[in-house]
Amino acid sequence: MLAVIVLVEFKPHHLGYGLSRFVLGRLPLRHVTGLRFSKLLGSGHEGGFGLKPSARRQGLFLLFDDETRADAFLHNGPLMTAYRARAQEFFYCKMIACSCKGSWAGVTLPVEAAPPEQGPIAALTRASIRPSKALAFWRNSPAAEVSLAAARGCRIAVGLGEAPFLRQATFSIWDSVHDMNQYARSGAHLRAIQAALQHGHFAESMFARFVPVTAQGVWKGKVFR
Repeated sequence: MLAVIVLVEFKPHHLGYGLSRFVLGRLPLRHVTGLRFSKLLGSGHEGGFGLKPSARRQGLFLLFDDETRADAFLHNGPLMTAYRARAQEFFYCKMIACSCKGSWAGVTLPVEAAPPEQGPIAALTRASIRPSKALAFWRNSPAAEVSLAAARGCRIAVGLGEAPFLRQATFSIWDSVHDMNQYARSGAHLRAIQAALQHGHFAESMFARFVPVTAQGVWKGKVFR
């Protein structure tokens, strides 16, 4: 199976269209051929990870049967055509899972690739935060966000979420496994994860890594080809 992340920042005069996506939810995706799993995601202010939501930025996580079905959706599907026509920035990454621990809404991603020995790697972490633990979780978030933004080898990083405050995700692409591990196993990020696991912040969580197949578009002014 092929996973896809789509990121979009709508032009200011198309803000209403962007907000309507949340009203419709996954309804426009119900009959997409070959689509096995989907999540519509909001984003933090300026694509970050804080509590302030962004009115213009959002994303999709999608899981397709194969690359052919994914390409049909990305390049010819009516939803992506509408996104591109209204977007100030548009980015997508096609990728294959090389590891997955945990689940998302009860779904565990199939692992169909070996971890890359060299070259880029993508990561997706997501969690459903227990309401009683939300304050403690967010207390650690700002420091982890700053360290990610400054991390060596991080090509792209974006905070996403299904629901404000309680269902959060982070997507990132790295130059190498080494760079990603250096970040994951040190500093503010490590302290935040250790605290979350030790104190039971998560009702459900998933930590997945992917081999990027293609990353194209523009995000936060950076061009990907």
